Amino acid sequence: MTRSRLLWPLVALAALIVLNIAVEPSFVELRIQDGHLFGSIVDILRNGAPTLLIAVGMTLVIATRGIDLSVGAVAAIAGAIACTYISGGGDAVTAILLALSVCVLLGLWNGFLVSVLGIQPIIATLVLMTAGRGGAMLLTEGQIITVRDPLYRQIGSGFLVLPIAILISLAVLTAVALITRRTALGMLIEAVGINPKAGELAGVRSRTIIWTVYVFAGLCAGVAGLMISSNVNAADANSAGLWIEMDAILAVVIGGTSLAGGRYSLAGTMVGALVIQTLTTTVYTIGVPTNVTLVFKAVVVIVVCLLQSPRTTKMLRARRTTTTPTSRSQEVAAG
Repeated sequence: MTRSRLLWPLVALAALIVLNIAVEPSFVELRIQDGHLFGSIVDILRNGAPTLLIAVGMTLVIATRGIDLSVGAVAAIAGAIACTYISGGGDAVTAILLALSVCVLLGLWNGFLVSVLGIQPIIATLVLMTAGRGGAMLLTEGQIITVRDPLYRQIGSGFLVLPIAILISLAVLTAVALITRRTALGMLIEAVGINPKAGELAGVRSRTIIWTVYVFAGLCAGVAGLMISSNVNAADANSAGLWIEMDAILAVVIGGTSLAGGRYSLAGTMVGALVIQTLTTTVYTIGVPTNVTLVFKAVVVIVVCLLQSPRTTKMLRARRTTTTPTSRSQEVAAG
């Protein structure tokens, strides 16, 4: 099932890569300089690392029938806290720990509203989506806070052959995949997403699991926010992480995770994040005008979603079923 739902996203990803190669033949070329790997593919992976990280957390939230619209604001808060602390003379390690601690608290707040007070996830996280970015603006006093800390810069623009941002995202994705698929946690998350009441009757602590996934989503958003601000050595509360929650949700949906909860695919989320980031790169490569960029992205995403919809899959399967016997009968008649 998951494999069939990944077919069209993989086809879309391949088509985007072919289009980029047609426009820019050196698109797939890689080179090593000073022990660092460079190339357009590496750029896509590095620029898509924050989206992938947030999408991993979003996948688990959506698997429990929830959604988190506040991740972009949380990312802005993380960058604002870290850069404000460093610009005030603080060290990078304390700044990172302080920023991530606040993000965990924000995740706890979202989890409390959803799992304890029973507020609809889209409403509960919409509050923080609005108030969080306002808080980040208040913290930075509406200014862009620039920093020049070598250690902090490593998160977003450092290299260990590959960019460190890529390695962090892949490490988190691998760890989550191992923990949720090699233990009972993945099954419990799916059970909560399918039917929370039935899960509770079966002894599943739904409230604790829902709370945990929101905290994890907040932590992922915090790390992504540090990547974004570290990459530009600055915290811009007005634009950092803006609309990244939409890209993350699209990546999760394109990857085949059901918005109705219960079924999720981390591999699909990774493919979805690659599609979104490659699409963004393609927009600049082929020179799509800035004023129609969002429309172009929306059209591609809609086409992929339509192709992988259950009704389209059913129609294509029925067409193959009716075509195959006809072809065989023609072969027999010709023989």
